[in-house]
Amino acid sequence: MKIAIDFDGTIVEHEYPDIGKEKLFAFETLHELQKQKHQLILWTVRMGKELDEAVQFCRGRGIDFYAVNKNYPEEVYDETISRKIQADIYIDDRNIGGFPGWSAIWQMLNPQEVSQEAELKNLPKRKRSFFGLFGKKK
Repeated sequence: MKIAIDFDGTIVEHEYPDIGKEKLFAFETLHELQKQKHQLILWTVRMGKELDEAVQFCRGRGIDFYAVNKNYPEEVYDETISRKIQADIYIDDRNIGGFPGWSAIWQMLNPQEVSQEAELKNLPKRKRSFFGLFGKKK
C-alpha cells in the first residue's frame, strides 16, 4: 500500500517550525511498515529548510521515504498537478477523532497479528513458550 504520513503532530509532537519530541512507537511502527513493503510518503506542509530538517530527522532514525510531498520520487510539481497525494491510507493527527497513537495504527493495519497474539495468550503457558521460541506466527 501507499501510506501518506504527516510529520508534525503525527511522527513528532507539534513544535513547528522546530521539530518536536518523537511520538511513542512512531519509528518502530514506520520500520515495521517498511519491512512489510509498504511505500511510505512523507506528507507535510513543511517546505524548504523545515522540510529538509524533517527528512533528515527521519533519515537519522532509519526511515527513508518513498517520496516526500509527491506521489512518486520523480514527480515534478507544477500548477497543473494537484497537491493532494494519492495514497491508500493517510495517517494524520487532523483526522476526525484526532491521532489515535502508533500502537492503535499498527493494530488497525495488522488485525491478523493482533488476533494471533490474542490466540497465543489463550494457550496454556507451556504451549505459549513453545510458540514463543519461533516468534510470531505468520
